[in-house]
Amino acid sequence: MAYGFLDLLATPAVRNAQAEQGSLGLWDGKGGDRTFDRFGASEAAFIAARDNFYLATVSESGWPYVQHRGGPPGFLKLLDDQTLAFADYRGNRQYISLGNVKADDRVSLILVDYPHKARLKILAHMHAEDLAASPDLAAKLVDAGYRGRPERAFVLRLETFDWNCPQHIRPRYTTEEIEAAVSPLRHRIEELERENARLAAQLLLYSNKERGL
Repeated sequence: MAYGFLDLLATPAVRNAQAEQGSLGLWDGKGGDRTFDRFGASEAAFIAARDNFYLATVSESGWPYVQHRGGPPGFLKLLDDQTLAFADYRGNRQYISLGNVKADDRVSLILVDYPHKARLKILAHMHAEDLAASPDLAAKLVDAGYRGRPERAFVLRLETFDWNCPQHIRPRYTTEEIEAAVSPLRHRIEELERENARLAAQLLLYSNKERGL
């Protein structure tokens, strides 16, 4: 197969589907020399900039469960080139993800950069850790300025990752990103309004002089 991500996910049923659709072998050798079992500089920068991701766990009933996770940019921390972690803040107290990983620690993450149409897929093994028993870890993960009650840490050991095709990702922007984009335009408008007011005052003064006022 191409690399670790498809090595894990291309089951016999998947390969049969690829054969039926004419894409069997399409990705063979596309991974090159990279094993995709360690994050590099580009992945580290991408992860550090994200303020949300989607987390999928597997339930004992066989149903997948997908949850949205959000926080300040960089709340998903890269502890080393094979380890991720984030603080789990109190939410609706259903604890579905927590219960699922206690039975099956396999998880899948999707991180999306909407403005730049980039998407990173991650397969990992996840477990919960007591923040009170791990003060060093708590210091790395808990944002004192973030409104929320941290209950535990989730630590993820990377299995493999893949960069996904940007097709069909529609750019979306946060309030902060929009503000950064329009701020120069707003400042320019303010400069032009001041210049317009100055010229209008000069014109009025000239007009009054012409009329002898």
